[in-house]
Amino acid sequence: MSKEIGGGRRKGGREELLSRAVLGPDPIPVFSRWFEEARASSVMEYPNAACLSTVDDGGWPQGRIVLLKGFDERGFIFFTNYRSAKGKALERHPRAALTFYWHDLDRQVRIRGEVERIPAEESDAYFRTRPRGSQVGAWASSQSEPSGTRERLVDRAREVEERFGEEEIPRPPHWGGFVIRPVEVEFWQGAPSRLHDRIVYRSDRDGTWETQRLDP
Repeated sequence: MSKEIGGGRRKGGREELLSRAVLGPDPIPVFSRWFEEARASSVMEYPNAACLSTVDDGGWPQGRIVLLKGFDERGFIFFTNYRSAKGKALERHPRAALTFYWHDLDRQVRIRGEVERIPAEESDAYFRTRPRGSQVGAWASSQSEPSGTRERLVDRAREVEERFGEEEIPRPPHWGGFVIRPVEVEFWQGAPSRLHDRIVYRSDRDGTWETQRLDP
């Protein structure tokens, strides 16, 4: 028999209702507004954290937390090792879902879309902004592969540091960014009595967006 797990009590949700008229015709500006509100919240250390969901060759779903590093008219950008489990999954099955949950705002955003690598020069530019230790780690880690011992990983990082010395560390060719080009974006907002608001945007072939209200 499964054990019942009690959750936290909802604060009651927001009184304002979502609609296309309130949100607007394009989901990207809506996401931008919601993200800025989440970033302005002092209790959220990582408002850009999201669950990235992929599928492997066997059709098994895998989820992990990634950090959103940018978004624009193309879609939503994050960085990883291309040889990692998610990197390989995205190369073989270039579709993914991205889920944000901002507890204190009682909001969730779900994104589904096609995935592709961003241009190498964009990955280069972002890599140069990373702390040097993170740059070393990108070279030292064979992400998602068996590592043996912690000491072996530390030794590889030391070898990378010695290899580059005081020189600028270039971006590894196996590391870079992906963009999720959305075909569907759903905005969820908590409401009193669990009558939550859900508005989903779906992309049309002509580049416009259709919206639909969903039951909670």
